[in-house]
Amino acid sequence: MSEADPLPAPPRPTAPQSAPARALERLGLTTPEALALHLPLRYEDETRLTPVARARPGVAVVVEGQIEDARVESRPRRQFLVTLRDAAGDRLILRFVHFYPSHQKTLAPGQRVRAHGEVRPGFFGHEMIHPTFKVVDADAPLADSLTPVYPSSAQLPQAYLRKAVASGLQRADLAEILPPNTVPAGLPPLRQALAFLHHPPADARLAPLEDRSHPAWQRLKFEELLAQQLSQMQARRARAQLAAPELPSREGALREQLLAALPFALTDAQQRVCAEIAADLATGRPMHRLLQGDVGAGKTVVAALSAAVAMDAGWQCALMAPTEILAEQHFAKLVQWLEPLGVKVAWLTGSRKGKARKQALDALASGGAALAVGTHAVIQDDVQFARLGLAIVDEQHRFGVEQRLRLRRKLQAEGRATLEPHLLMMSATPIPRTLAMTYYADLEVSTLDQLPPGRTPIVTKVFADTRRTEVIERIRDEVARGRQVYWVCPLIEESDGEDLSGKSMAELRNVTETHALLSEALPGVQVGLLHGRLPPVEKATVMAGFSAGVLGVLVATTVIEVGVDVPNASLMVIEHADRFGLAQLHQLRGRVGRGSVASVCVLLYSGPLSETGKQRLRAMVETTDGFEIARRDLEIRGPGDFMGARQSGDALLRFADVTQDAALLAQARHVAPLLLDRHPQAAAAQVARWLGQRAEFLKA
Repeated sequence: MSEADPLPAPPRPTAPQSAPARALERLGLTTPEALALHLPLRYEDETRLTPVARARPGVAVVVEGQIEDARVESRPRRQFLVTLRDAAGDRLILRFVHFYPSHQKTLAPGQRVRAHGEVRPGFFGHEMIHPTFKVVDADAPLADSLTPVYPSSAQLPQAYLRKAVASGLQRADLAEILPPNTVPAGLPPLRQALAFLHHPPADARLAPLEDRSHPAWQRLKFEELLAQQLSQMQARRARAQLAAPELPSREGALREQLLAALPFALTDAQQRVCAEIAADLATGRPMHRLLQGDVGAGKTVVAALSAAVAMDAGWQCALMAPTEILAEQHFAKLVQWLEPLGVKVAWLTGSRKGKARKQALDALASGGAALAVGTHAVIQDDVQFARLGLAIVDEQHRFGVEQRLRLRRKLQAEGRATLEPHLLMMSATPIPRTLAMTYYADLEVSTLDQLPPGRTPIVTKVFADTRRTEVIERIRDEVARGRQVYWVCPLIEESDGEDLSGKSMAELRNVTETHALLSEALPGVQVGLLHGRLPPVEKATVMAGFSAGVLGVLVATTVIEVGVDVPNASLMVIEHADRFGLAQLHQLRGRVGRGSVASVCVLLYSGPLSETGKQRLRAMVETTDGFEIARRDLEIRGPGDFMGARQSGDALLRFADVTQDAALLAQARHVAPLLLDRHPQAAAAQVARWLGQRAEFLKA
C-alpha cells in the first residue's frame, strides 16, 4: 500500500545506499524512463472501505479498525495473530506466518490500522493472511486511484517501488516524438497513457487493463512495434547501400554439374527457392534471406546449389551449424556431392585441433579450400577467408545472441575491402507469418512448403510411462524386421535440482540408465549411447555405427534433434515428452519417416500432465505439419522463447504481442517507411527511446 509521505528520488545507481536502491539497479530501473516504463502486473482497489460484516470470502477488500489484541502463538507453528475490530464492532483476524519485530511494534493494541487483503474463512471467523497494512488517523483519506502492484523482488518493497516509479514518471522525458498524423486515431499521448496505466481512476474497468486492450496500452504497443519496424527497415536500407559480389548462374557450370550428379530430382518448391536465391546472388547487393522449411524438406541441397553458384564465380562459401553432429552431417553430404566435382571442403569445429586445424585455416586463407563447414568455430578470430562471398547459417536461432552478433561482425570484417558477403539463414522451425513480419522485417523469406516424394506419414502415439514394457516389445519387433529405433531422454545423469516445470529432476530416467535397461531387455541387439558429454571421436563412432545399421537402437539426448538422417529408422520413442518444447518434439519426430518404411513416434509421459504439457502432446498427435506446429508453439510459448530471444536476457517485445496485436503491427509497418522518408530525426529518436542497444540484437 502507498505510504503517506513520498520517498526521495531513488539514489544514483553508481552509489546505492540501501538494499531497495540496489534492487532497483539489479532490475535495470536506473533511469527515469526505465521507471516510467515499469508497468504494473495488476491493481488493488483501495479506494473504498468495506465493513468486516460485508466482506466476502475470496474477495480482496480494504478494512479499517482498531487493534484489539495482538499475540504470538507457537502452535501449530509460530505465527503472529492480530484482532482488528471495525466501527460496527465486527472482528477480523490478521494472520502473519512470517513476521518481524516491526510488525509487532506497528500492530500494537490501540492502533488504528487500514488493512488490504483477501478475506477467507478461518477457525475463529474471517481472516486475512499476510495483508498489507498501515497505521492511519480516523479521518485519513482513501486512495483516489487504483493501487498498482509492480514486478519486484524480495529486497524491493512495493511502497518504495511505487514512489520510485512515481518519481521517474514525473522526471522522464516523455515528449511526443511522433508527428500527430502517424499515431492511430483514438490513442492518447504517451505521457497521458503512462500516467493512466500507473494510476487508473477508481472507476476504471479492470478487464481492458488486464488484457491490455485499453487505448493507453494500445499506444505503448504501437510505439514499441513502430520502433521495432523502424529498426528493421533502417537495417534493410543500410544494407541496400552496400555492395556484394555479383554471382550470376552460368549454364554448364558447377551448379549445373551438381544438379546432374544428384541421385534425385528437385521438388518444385526447391526449384522455386533456388531461383529466388540465385536472383539475389546476381544483383550485386548483399542477400539477407531466410530459407525455412519443414523437417526433411531438403534445405541442404538448396544450400549446396547456392554455394555452387558462389564458388563457380571464384568466391568462397562458409556453412555454419549449431552442433557438431549437424555440422558433420552437412559436411558428409557436401563432400559426397562436391568433391567429385573438384571442390575442396575444409572442416572446422571446436574439437579439431593441431595440424589438421592449421591445414584447414591455411587452405581457407589461401583460397585453396572453396567451402568451409563447421560449428561456431567458423567465426573465430583466427579464421580468415581469401574471398568470402556467401555465408550460410543453419538453425540460426539456436545460436546464442552473442554468437549471432559475432557472425555479423565477422561478415562485416571479411567484407572490409569493398564487398559484403551474401547471407543465407536456414531454419527447420517454420516461422509463423506474423512473427516473420515482426522479427524478420529486414529479411527476404523463402519457404520450402513441399516434401520430397517417397516420405511416409509418421503416426504419433501418446503413452503413459506405465506402458513402457509394451513399448520395449514394439522395439523388439521393429529390430527383428531389420529396422532401427531411437530412444530419446532429456537428461544425461540424475540431479537433485528442479527443472523449469518445478518437478524434481531426480524423477527423470537418465540416458545412461535407460541405455543399461534396454541393453538388458533386448539381448542380442546392439544398443548405442549418445550424449553431449561424449568425446567427439566417440560421438562420431556411435553415429557411424547407427548409420551403417550395426546398432539396432540408439539411446540419445537431444543431440540428435537436427541433422541426423538414417532412412532405416522407423520408431522414435521420446521419454518425458511433456518436458520438451513443441518445436523440439517436432524436430525429434523428424528423425524417422525419412525413408519408405512406415514410421511411428511414441511420446511417453509420467505423472499428471500440466496444461501446457497436454497442449503440446495434443498438437503432436493432431498434426505433422511443421507450419501448424509452429503456429501452436507460438501460442504456447510466446514470441521471445520461440525466437531464442530469451538467450539475450530480455524479451524482444515487452508490451506488444504479435499474435494478438496484428492490426497494430500492420499500422506500424505502414507508418515506418513514411516516418523514415519524411521525418528521419523522429524515426531515429523513436528507435533510441524504445530499443536502445537492443536494436543491434534485432539485426542478429
